Amino acid sequence: MNIKGSVALVTGANRGLGLAFAKALLAAGATKVYAGARNPASVPGDVGLTPVQLDVTDPASVAAAAAALGDVQIVINNAGISGHGSGLASDNGERALRDVFETNFYGVQRVAQAFAPILARNGGGALVNMLSALSWTHVPGIPAYSVSKAAAWSLTNALRHELRDQGTLVVAVHAGYIDTDMVRAVDAPKVSPEEVALRTVEGIAAGTEEVLADDTARAVKAGLNANPAVYLAPFA
Repeated sequence: MNIKGSVALVTGANRGLGLAFAKALLAAGATKVYAGARNPASVPGDVGLTPVQLDVTDPASVAAAAAALGDVQIVINNAGISGHGSGLASDNGERALRDVFETNFYGVQRVAQAFAPILARNGGGALVNMLSALSWTHVPGIPAYSVSKAAAWSLTNALRHELRDQGTLVVAVHAGYIDTDMVRAVDAPKVSPEEVALRTVEGIAAGTEEVLADDTARAVKAGLNANPAVYLAPFA
């Protein structure tokens, strides 16, 4: 897809990876990038973005954004949360899953549902879902996050086939630890948000359906066919 001259929307674009996505799209020649955030005032005003009120957990907010942004050709579903560390078999397991799924799964689905017709009217465009290396394995302490990303990976695959006939490129992006506030306390190698954003924008331009944005994602994907498979042990 030709990004130059395009109009894009990035959810959760007020900081971290979302802001890096938005900046990378502008650098690649997008003429307008809508920066979705619960509080549009939190979007930096010095980088040329167009702030938009967007809470992916609120169906009315998503519908209002779709009604207002009829020129969008690229959507990046970036908004996500890590959740808390309740075990899935604990008394709080169902609550932990519901809290994380509301953003990481249903938020992705809501945005895709609302903007798919807009992408179709505008020539197909691209829908990008930010997933994780934890779509294929898990890390102790945030089990609900891994489950939500695995579900979002399956959702992405379904959307890829569903939207292919309308000419929409559906891109799954996987990465390990990204150097943002979400994993500030994690002592492990991390990829920069700028690197993930660059690899993603390159993938959109090349028509790539899956972006493995760092060595961790590539290693985990390769480990799916290992013996024993990578998902049979916790990710470290």
